[in-house]
Amino acid sequence: MVRALARSAHAPELLCAPGNAGIAADAECLPEIGADDVEAIVAAATERRVDLVAIGPEAALVVGLVDALEEAGVPAFGPSAAAAELEGSKAFAKQLMKEAGVPTAAHLLLRSREEAVEQLASAAYPTVLKADGLAAGKGVIICPSEAEARAAIDVFFTEQRFGATTVILEELLEGEELSLLAICDGDNVVPLAPAQDYKRIFDGDEGPNTGGMGSYSPVPGFGPAEVEEIVDSVHRPIVAAMARRGIPFHGVLYAGLMIGAEGPKVLEFNTRFGDPETQAVLPRMRSDLVDLFLAAREPGGLAGAAAEFDSDWAVTLVLASSGYPESASKGDVIHGLAAAAELAELTHAGTAERGGEIVTAGGRVLNVTGLGPTPAAARDRAYDAASRISFAGMQIRTDIAARAVERVPS
Repeated sequence: MVRALARSAHAPELLCAPGNAGIAADAECLPEIGADDVEAIVAAATERRVDLVAIGPEAALVVGLVDALEEAGVPAFGPSAAAAELEGSKAFAKQLMKEAGVPTAAHLLLRSREEAVEQLASAAYPTVLKADGLAAGKGVIICPSEAEARAAIDVFFTEQRFGATTVILEELLEGEELSLLAICDGDNVVPLAPAQDYKRIFDGDEGPNTGGMGSYSPVPGFGPAEVEEIVDSVHRPIVAAMARRGIPFHGVLYAGLMIGAEGPKVLEFNTRFGDPETQAVLPRMRSDLVDLFLAAREPGGLAGAAAEFDSDWAVTLVLASSGYPESASKGDVIHGLAAAAELAELTHAGTAERGGEIVTAGGRVLNVTGLGPTPAAARDRAYDAASRISFAGMQIRTDIAARAVERVPS
């Protein structure tokens, strides 16, 4: 997002809180300010006379950063706390989808461990369990058996990182995943380019879910007509339902979809740019992101607007640290960044600077995005660049965008 804003014709001066070792090349970082430290962000934005604050992380939105900024007279791009509940509570999202007639998986809301155990005895397996609140992409567990479902329930209801008071029991949808982000002004919806991400840690979609191990954009079979159909059946009904409730949605509405025999169904909503899809979508954008952000703040500001994209393909690979997603190795020196940057766009995630060296500082460490006229060319460039990077225990999937290469002739 920092890089896309930096490309704007407005030539903005960029500040990023807290930032990281990579963002420091494109913006002034404020490392002493946490990404969800509402008071400190409002104070810094006021002191620096910031013209617009664009919020990336979900936690900051859910705790009301946009509300606090606007109250202090600082313009902000993103949904209010009430609107961000669409991501902050999966139960709220399910209720809103029912109200709006948006297709999603059949589900039950489980309000206690005891109720969950009772329902699991008669559930169809494999089944899906989801913690109601924010879980950094790790709040979904696919359970092949009742025993595994019971273990998942114990995790969700007892572990502090989830603190769940409600768990969603959901049918397992079959098909192919698709992510479609859109910018909204409370009424109008401007779709971005579709993307496809890879949630599981290992090749072949094996292993536990992660925050995402790679993505690519565009997606074969989902041109402008198909995108418009999805927006009409998913995004616009949700935006209209929220407006009727008096909580207009301004910001990015991300729909994670499963495309099956019955058409698209919603797996989840995010109320901000999704990771790692954004790393494959924004490098292709020709439209001015600052203009879209400013227009989205005004009711009706996006009327007649459209987002334009280059014809190039983008393939994004996530390089994860040893132990991810269960844990994260920190402090491992990263080698080869300069050589990789000659071939592809690098975006830092879990990195830090230590003694003049860049080291790992989180689970998902780096994103490597290759661009090219075909998916094969973009994929080759991404993997070539990634091969130049190394750090202890580095994890990378080797099958990102392979299906796009199979479907699109070189």
